[in-house]
Amino acid sequence: MFDDLRSLHGRTVLVAGGRVSGLATVGPLLDLGAEVLVTDSDAGAVEKARALGVGGILQDDLLADDVAFDAIALVVTSPGLRPDAPVLAAATRRGVPIWGDVELSWRVDRAGLYGPPTQWLVVTGTNGKTTTTSMLASILDSAGLAGAACGNIGVPILDALRSTPHPTVLAVELSSFQLFWAPSVRPAAGVVLNIAEDHLDWHGGMDGYTQSKARALTGGVGVVGLDDARAAALAPAAGADRVVGFRLGEPATGELGIMQGYLVDHAFGEAERLVRADEVLPSGPAGCMDALAAAALARSIGVSAEAVADGLRTYQVGPHRAAVVRVVDGVTFVDDSKATNPHAARSSLLAYERVVWIAGGLLKGASVDELVAEIAPRLVAAVVIGRDGTQIAQALARHAPDVPVVTYAPGDDTGVTHVAEDAEVVMRAAVRDAARHAEPGDAVLLAPAAASLDMFVDYGHRGRSFATAVQSLTEAEIGHTDEQS
Repeated sequence: MFDDLRSLHGRTVLVAGGRVSGLATVGPLLDLGAEVLVTDSDAGAVEKARALGVGGILQDDLLADDVAFDAIALVVTSPGLRPDAPVLAAATRRGVPIWGDVELSWRVDRAGLYGPPTQWLVVTGTNGKTTTTSMLASILDSAGLAGAACGNIGVPILDALRSTPHPTVLAVELSSFQLFWAPSVRPAAGVVLNIAEDHLDWHGGMDGYTQSKARALTGGVGVVGLDDARAAALAPAAGADRVVGFRLGEPATGELGIMQGYLVDHAFGEAERLVRADEVLPSGPAGCMDALAAAALARSIGVSAEAVADGLRTYQVGPHRAAVVRVVDGVTFVDDSKATNPHAARSSLLAYERVVWIAGGLLKGASVDELVAEIAPRLVAAVVIGRDGTQIAQALARHAPDVPVVTYAPGDDTGVTHVAEDAEVVMRAAVRDAARHAEPGDAVLLAPAAASLDMFVDYGHRGRSFATAVQSLTEAEIGHTDEQS
């Protein structure tokens, strides 16, 4: 239905979710001649929609009005809504088609509403999406291409398509939610970086989560992270015309990897050197993996090795992604607040030989036992915070019983427990306690392995709180033992 977007003219389209991605659909829908109605559970979001000159209705009022709902021809949903969300379940019962905002974006682009169709380079995975997408955007810029980074990275795809000049290629970060609601997308190239437990409650388990990620591998070129077992396992069944891989080791034919200290392309070139591994930021295995993935996508559309190298050299690490905040008396303080699950935290923790770890928040059902057991030999001490910090403290007690643990988590009887309500107060105390355990050569690392919303507005707020606390430390507070805490 609505394969020809012109058939939306005069029809009522319900936009489910009045936040950034939802409101970004309003302009294009109006340009198509649709009658737009926005619904949200928040009155403020509904008012923002009305300020754009379209209809707005609270979700409860919409669900109570069968006549109003029966007039809807199409629902465009924000990605965070699950299929069983009340509005979407009501649409399904009535046989109303449901598109995600990314699905609408793809169809608008293919229809040439704002210019010639663009090449989509899609990035997904449990971790590393934003870094890879940003690296890719830097490479495209170095290649002189009219590109844009968009999607889950913060800029709605439709906003990028409507920008001037019109882009020729998009670096599109997509979450599993966005891919779930975008079955038609067939990118020029797409990568699945890695797959670890995350959002299992939303997808109903690991299979559903993995299937959503695999939708990135349905276009011209599919790229998979070969060092990640789950991502690599997608290659045989991928729907892409061609599948290539990347690894940290020496690449075989059809792969990108590392040889003699260089990132090398042996998929789109003959073992062609791209850039020295020690030039890649963020440094360490995770940064090199993201760089290889970005390089693969760029090379798949003909970007030169020189442009790839220049783009990677000029790339600037974004905030809260393994960013060094301060070095004091030989102690390095690192903000990786973006490490919102155990898999992401692992990459940061393995980059340092001796770590004082600040962890905790919302685990979203993920287990930390495997992570703690692996990184235990590197731990000097740990400070845990947040609602699920207790689970991390208990895992530390099981797998790293000799590691000192200080907790700022409710209901915990492991280690030394403190109680504080204010997030800024907790972070300041956690940083102070972590600093007291650190010695020259150690890293104090915020890699929470958990989401931030139990205490903070988002992971950025958490990272800024950490940075503020670190900057306020005096040298006298760094390098003491836990006996002085």
